[in-house]
Amino acid sequence: MDRGHQERHQDGHRENSTSGMTNRELPEDVAAARAAIAGAERVVVLTGAGISTDSGIPDFRGPNGVWTKNPAAEKASNIEYYLADPEVRAAAWQSRLASPAWTATPNVGHRAIVELERRGSLHGVVTQNIDGLHQLAGNDPDKVIEVHGTVWFTRCWDCDDRRPMSEALDRVRAGERDPACMVCGGIVKSDTISFGQQLVPQVIDRAMAVSDECDVMLAVGSTLSVFPAANCVPLAKASGAEVIIVNAEPTAMDHHADWLLRGDIGAILPALVETGLNPD
Repeated sequence: MDRGHQERHQDGHRENSTSGMTNRELPEDVAAARAAIAGAERVVVLTGAGISTDSGIPDFRGPNGVWTKNPAAEKASNIEYYLADPEVRAAAWQSRLASPAWTATPNVGHRAIVELERRGSLHGVVTQNIDGLHQLAGNDPDKVIEVHGTVWFTRCWDCDDRRPMSEALDRVRAGERDPACMVCGGIVKSDTISFGQQLVPQVIDRAMAVSDECDVMLAVGSTLSVFPAANCVPLAKASGAEVIIVNAEPTAMDHHADWLLRGDIGAILPALVETGLNPD
């Protein structure tokens, strides 16, 4: 995409809202991207924190981010500190008690992706999020690839025992500061990928496989700067897919995009999958 084409996309979508528009009123780039999705047989959606902020789940590094407001929380996200310091773990468990994930509900962006699945064109959802909102919205769990794990389960660092997070949180509420594994007595953490922790190779391989197979890659709410998940975009592009990037700010992969759609995810995404549009 040439620079002039790119700038036209960016300028148009900072100012235009798609909410309540008819098909004819859609900005030209949104309409073109929507047509690409409508004609696709295998759409892969890559989602980041930006799709969940409308559900009340803050991102990490933004102005209202978890780590911006509480730098100590970033230390708890580092596996080295978490394993070495019981106090870090105790603070992490208190933070988990108050996680907005337990009460968050899917928003219109999540539901738009469910609509793609209902149509039969959703090949997979590769998500960097750990909140489980895609499944809660109605996406088939088998189609959701959680590259950074899930907050809804715990896993023992020593014996790999996995069980619902609610069980550990009940123990914390009952007075345990750092609940140990019920099987081996080892250290328990959320079943998410911490900094310094190895990703699950099978999960990453699957994310790359669906990206290689898609004919449209729709990246939503991600800076596309965290790897290896960000590699899904150039991989899809190299395999011949059209790339659509929806985000409020520039991303590290904008140069791969066929369409750059800046603005409110909650307005743009439903328009892309034709939900909430008025008839022509």
